[in-house]
Amino acid sequence: LGENIGMSARAMLNNALGDLRLVDPVHGWPNEKAIKPSAGADVILDGARVFETTQQALADLSHVYATTARDRDMTKRVLTARTAAEEMRGVIAAGGRPGVIFGREAWGLNNDDVALADTLVTIPMNPAFSSLNLAQAVLLIGYEWFQSGDETSGIDERIPKHTRLANKQELIGMFEHLEAELDDCGFLRPPEKRPTMVQNLRNMFQRANMTEQEVRTFRGVISGLVRRHERQKD
Repeated sequence: LGENIGMSARAMLNNALGDLRLVDPVHGWPNEKAIKPSAGADVILDGARVFETTQQALADLSHVYATTARDRDMTKRVLTARTAAEEMRGVIAAGGRPGVIFGREAWGLNNDDVALADTLVTIPMNPAFSSLNLAQAVLLIGYEWFQSGDETSGIDERIPKHTRLANKQELIGMFEHLEAELDDCGFLRPPEKRPTMVQNLRNMFQRANMTEQEVRTFRGVISGLVRRHERQKD
């Protein structure tokens, strides 16, 4: 709803956040119903970008955090909003671009969206009543980001200065390269198990926080193995 987007834009500007990205908004964009609830956060609304898919929206990001209140059948790191905010500072210090994805207020993120994330973020609330609307979730994540100041955590410490964290476009290119070769050699079988196998492989690599140099090296390894196999067949 436009009202939810407007209130979320207000929460973003409250905490000095920008770069609002919308994925296939139900009522289109721009939406006049977002203006009044934004309470003057025009700079956020005017700069909002619209994408057809979540994957497109995340293409240039190097570390993605997904907010979720439900348990997911995926092996991913889970951080509190405070710890995630501190880590985001580290991602930036390492030359990367972090981002947070929120689901629609009615049903949250679907599993395909969550699978694109590197880390899950939880907001500890009263377990007897933990429901938050979209703008509340954005405000709480944004508040932790704003309070984290210049503190950094973890990720920047291991990134050499001559490289940077790989972004989602580079990672997905690597995934698709690997999966195409695994399909060719018959590894991703039977067909009904392929989605789960692909998801497990992607989650494994995403936990590694690969640099763009590591992605290029791994793609070179894939190509080298394929060439060797083709020579052996000849």
